[in-house]
Amino acid sequence: MERLCLDCGEAVKGRTDKKFCDDSCRNNYNNRLKSENGIVFNRINSILKKNRTLLSKFNPDGKVKISRKKMLNAGFNFDYHTHIYQTQNGKCYLFCYEFGYLALNDDDFLLVKREDKL
Repeated sequence: MERLCLDCGEAVKGRTDKKFCDDSCRNNYNNRLKSENGIVFNRINSILKKNRTLLSKFNPDGKVKISRKKMLNAGFNFDYHTHIYQTQNGKCYLFCYEFGYLALNDDDFLLVKREDKL
C-alpha cells in the first residue's frame, strides 16, 4: 500500500510511520492546523490576559472596591473569566486567573487576589 503525504498528496518514501514527504510539507500541515484552531483560542486568551492585567492594576493591595463604569472604561470584558468560586454563603466570585471580583450591587465590585500556595 502506497502512503501519501498528508499535505501535498505525493508518495511518501522511507520509514513506514512517515506521514510527510519532507519538512516543508510537515510545517505547512501543522501551521494550517494551528491557524484554523488557534484563532479562537488566541482571541479568548488575549481577552483573559487583558482582564487579568486590569484587575491587577486596579487591585495592587489584594482587596479594593471599584465601580463597574471604571472597569468598563478601561476595557474590561465581563463575558470572560477563567473560573468561579462560590463561598459557603452562596456568593460567587468570578476569577481571571488569581484575580477575582464579586458583584456587590449593579454598579460596584469587590476585587480580590487569591493567594494560593503552590
